[in-house]
This record gives sequence, C-alpha cells and structure tokens, in this order.
Amino acid sequence: MKVLVVVQARTGSTRLPGKVLLPVAGAPLLVRMLERVRAASTPTEVVVATTTDAGDQPVRDLARQAGVRCFSGHPTDLLDRHYQAALACGLSPAPASGGGDGDVVVKIPSDCPLIDPAVIDRVIGCYLAAPERYDFVSNLHPATYPDGNDVEAMPMAVLAAAWREATRPHEREHTTPFIWDQPERFRLGNVPWETGRDLSMSHRFTVDYPEDYAFVSAVFDALWTGDGTAPSGGFGLNEILDLLAARPDIFELNRRYAGVNWYRNHLGELATVGADQTRRPEEAR
Repeated sequence: MKVLVVVQARTGSTRLPGKVLLPVAGAPLLVRMLERVRAASTPTEVVVATTTDAGDQPVRDLARQAGVRCFSGHPTDLLDRHYQAALACGLSPAPASGGGDGDVVVKIPSDCPLIDPAVIDRVIGCYLAAPERYDFVSNLHPATYPDGNDVEAMPMAVLAAAWREATRPHEREHTTPFIWDQPERFRLGNVPWETGRDLSMSHRFTVDYPEDYAFVSAVFDALWTGDGTAPSGGFGLNEILDLLAARPDIFELNRRYAGVNWYRNHLGELATVGADQTRRPEEAR
C-alpha cells in the first residue's frame, strides 16, 4: 500500500495572488507548509500538484528545492489534477484484491501553513486502522478543528470513481465533493477534534485574504523556533491557541473572515452542507 499526500498549489489565486510564494519566517509559505506536512509521523510520499501554466514555474522550483516531487496538470479541473498526480506517482486506480487496502490518496490544501502534523496523523491513522470500513475519511464533515487543518484520505479506487463520474463544475473544482456529498453511496468517516470543542467557524488558520497572511505571519513570528531541530517549527495547534489567548490582537487580524469558505457559493448544490457551515465575507465580523 502506498500513501500519497497531494498538495495542490498555484500562483494564480484571485484574492491573494502568489500567496504560496509569500515569505513566512524567512521562507516561502509553501516551503513552511510542506515542512509541517512532512513532519507528520505517518510514512507518506508527498507531491505538489501545480498547473501547466508558465506562471507556476516558481511552484515547481520551490518543490524541487524542498526535495518534493512536483506534478503539473489541469489549471482548473482539480479533480483531474489530483488524480493524474497520483497516477504519475505510481498509485493504482484498481482496488486491491479483497478490497479496502489499496493505495491511499490524501488531500491537503497548500493554503494551510499552520496545519498540525499530529492532525494529519490522526486522520490518516483513522483510515489505515480499518481501510475495509471506509471509502473516505476526513476531519471536515462535520468540521470541528480550526479552519486550516484540512485532511482528507481516500482509496485511489474511490478517487478514480469520482474522476470518471463527476460532472458538475464544483465537483471538478474542489476535488472531493462527489465523494463526501453522497453518504448514501460512499462509506464516510469523520475525525472530530479530540477535545470535544468546535472552533471551525470561529478560528481561521487558512490563507485566502491579506488579513490571513498577516495572521499566519504573526503566528510564525511569535512561535517558530528557527533552530532546525523541529521540522514543524516547534509548535502545533495547542501552542497556537495558547498564543491567541494571550495575544487577542493576533486573533483579531483575520477574525472578520472566520467561517468564510467556498461552500457559500454552492449551498443549493450541496446535499450535506447547510448555511450554518459557511458565511459570506460581508456577514463575517
């Protein structure tokens, strides 16, 4: 069994162009994010999936410098890019004999530079502990962790089914809705935050707006050790929350965008997501 983490990254973000290239603690944001992904204990291979656009050459260069494989694929069909990246890395789309234990694809967005390696381990570990039970495992349905700790794991065979059958634009653009929005067809697993808390709509660790970048930069400036002894920078989710409790000024930097996500534009199309799981920017205060 292979376990492949696919990190989709490009420079063409409309709200914050080139966000993966922005400096964070002395290195591009994408590099810091990859460090945290690779700090997870679960043995995985990591690939950056970017686009074929010439403007994404800096992403290819950064991946090479970080010692991470890079695949260039479709600019807008992220489901195709994700699937083709997995094929290029040698994963098989056929289910293993006996079922449930074929190659595994993990989706982690590149705009999550504060992701906790321990969260990655928990989600992948949940799937690997009983692969025969699940077609998809994430910590997002429903979400409880602070936004920006997104991990989704699925057998390559299930991703292949989505790649073959998904037709609606949001299913192609966002990679996995075809799977998790059909609980009657796919066996879904969810990993809730072990604390019992739900900060998914109040705490935002992802990067999509300039205010998010200011927040992430402030967290790294306050917590990153920079001594090379800890690949994740020496801090995880608990340390970030302790910092925000002590420094409400940092928490306030991007609080107006808490709860803002892509669901808001597709509420009429998603069967399992309601209005309580998203906000529009003008509603976020």
